[in-house]
Amino acid sequence: MENNEKDQIEKVFSFAEGQMLLIDKPLTWTSFDVVGKIRNSIKPLKIKVGHAGTLDPLATGLLIVCTGKFTKKIDSYQAEDKEYTGTITLGGTTPSYDLETEVDETFPTDHISEQMIHDAAKTFEGDIDQYPPAHSAIKINGERIYEKARRGETVELKTRKVSINSFIIEKIEMPVVHFRVSCSKGTYIRSLAYDFGKALSSGAHLSSLRRTKSGNYQVENAWNLEELIQKIKAHKEISITEPQL
Repeated sequence: MENNEKDQIEKVFSFAEGQMLLIDKPLTWTSFDVVGKIRNSIKPLKIKVGHAGTLDPLATGLLIVCTGKFTKKIDSYQAEDKEYTGTITLGGTTPSYDLETEVDETFPTDHISEQMIHDAAKTFEGDIDQYPPAHSAIKINGERIYEKARRGETVELKTRKVSINSFIIEKIEMPVVHFRVSCSKGTYIRSLAYDFGKALSSGAHLSSLRRTKSGNYQVENAWNLEELIQKIKAHKEISITEPQL
């Protein structure tokens, strides 16, 4: 990229001054993959790029990415409540609580009625204590605990307080339960799925997940990642969502 191209791309996007971009994270991508893709697209500009709230590789949906001076606002974006839709599959657990790992134990589901499912969901609303999954990005002694879990090491986890604003069952197609949940920062939907199975005297794992909202921002207003990258490379104007100050 020549200097005049560098000047032009910075003039169009003002990345150094700061941008907040809404991205619809693709399936199997990590949140860091998305950040890296955007960072590489604006090279050789040496500008900070970061995301506000990790999404697991098997989750899709809204990822807030900040550049330049707006990376200082990441903590405030992360603190916002989140909304997710997805599916929980009853009758089996996995070590990761989702489809990253295979089902390791099966449980009966014949005793579970639709009313039980709706009633169980209600018991999770409000402030709850939740164990994070062993396959998560939490650090212990500087190492991500999922790295320990993948080596087969036992990880001692502590509960954390989270808040479930609403846990709505939208459709039941046994053994698959479709849901919508609104929750506080730090909530693990995988753990919610696992605990939901236990509440039904069965087992369960998260079989799909999509983040639909973060604070006042919605996935409907997010960029398809590849389309955004093409716009950046072509130095074209894009519609930037103004962050809340």
